[in-house]
Amino acid sequence: MTSSLELPRLRSVITPAATSCAAPVPEPQQPVRRLPLVIFGVLAVALSSYVTAVHGLPQGLLLIIGVGLGFALFHSRFGFTSAWRQLIAVGNGQGLRAHALLLGTAATLVMLIAATGSTLFGSTPNTNPGQIGLPLFLGAAVFAIGMQLGGACASGTLFAVGSGQTSIVITLLGFIAGSVIYTAGYPAFTGWPQVPGVALADHVGWFGAWAITIAALVIIVGVTRVVQRRRNPPPTDVVPTARGLSRIVRGSWPILVGAVVLGVLAGAVFLVSGGTWGVTYAFGLWGAKFLQLLGFQPELWAFWQLPANAKALAASAWQDKTTLTDVGIMIGAGIAAAAAGAWKLHTRIPWRTAVAALLGGILMGIGARLAGGCNIGAYLGGISRGSLHGWLWAAFALGGTWVGLKLRPLFGLGNPKPNDSIC
Repeated sequence: MTSSLELPRLRSVITPAATSCAAPVPEPQQPVRRLPLVIFGVLAVALSSYVTAVHGLPQGLLLIIGVGLGFALFHSRFGFTSAWRQLIAVGNGQGLRAHALLLGTAATLVMLIAATGSTLFGSTPNTNPGQIGLPLFLGAAVFAIGMQLGGACASGTLFAVGSGQTSIVITLLGFIAGSVIYTAGYPAFTGWPQVPGVALADHVGWFGAWAITIAALVIIVGVTRVVQRRRNPPPTDVVPTARGLSRIVRGSWPILVGAVVLGVLAGAVFLVSGGTWGVTYAFGLWGAKFLQLLGFQPELWAFWQLPANAKALAASAWQDKTTLTDVGIMIGAGIAAAAAGAWKLHTRIPWRTAVAALLGGILMGIGARLAGGCNIGAYLGGISRGSLHGWLWAAFALGGTWVGLKLRPLFGLGNPKPNDSIC
């Protein structure tokens, strides 16, 4: 079951209640939405050209990579929120196995680049490990609870908004608000117990770090298969409406294809910028800049007086890596949805779902900043560069997912059931 905030798989349906084992029947292919396609296409070209001309080629490339990320996220419907929900609720590990492929692909590329000691534009790769302690543990759990209430993760929020899911805008606004709440109350969130992070490469070298990471991912794949056989969850396969080459732009992609494409693009972000792909830092930056437009002075807050943060706030948002990829994701998702005939503004949303979306977004905003990242920045970014904190983030996020599943019914949101769609 999905909430009204979550996107269905692209133009495909499963037989109601799946009481028979007949093959799912796809809906007729929808015509290309030409106007949105033109608007998003022109926006991609114009904005990437402007950013490149004014702020440099690396920034322009990051925006273009973001467009690719949005395109791939939409067509593969790559899920973090739903993958953990399916695993906890009914033991379906298909989504987590896709995570393993994404993580393995990204880790291979990121660690290979890090081992060379230089990026595409000559900067030194940033492979610093994330700190380990209460902020990480609590932040990951709070973020995961927010995911289940808000109906999307950090990357999912962006590609859903870009593809016309206006209801997810509530989640995005909550995300920005939560980030602002954290930055405003930054002194209260500092001084919590934590220890320096652990980078595998510091102890076993880059090849050893890669080998350990791949071995751990293989174990996860095996464990999820064992769990799935024991719990026998319902099938989740879908049937795309497009066949052949047209499936690239008109149909849904196999989730494992999406995992590989996203992993390669995550490596591209690292190659260009020297840092792993992130999403949520931009939300706090956008909120602070908006407050400045209203006449407030967030630059006086302790968070924005830290040297790196002060520099980001004083500069153009188009110089911020996360802003570039975030905006690119929304544009790329818009292009993908319009090309597939699926772009449509959705405005109906039950009030309880709207409350859950706002609350979930706020929790994700606070949780991401506490943990130093989200499902992308901490989970994918941490594991792909061999930082122990990425694995710990995942463990506590699974715990938060369990809590989130318990809270979803309070807001009229359903959870997967063992007898859903059983043949």
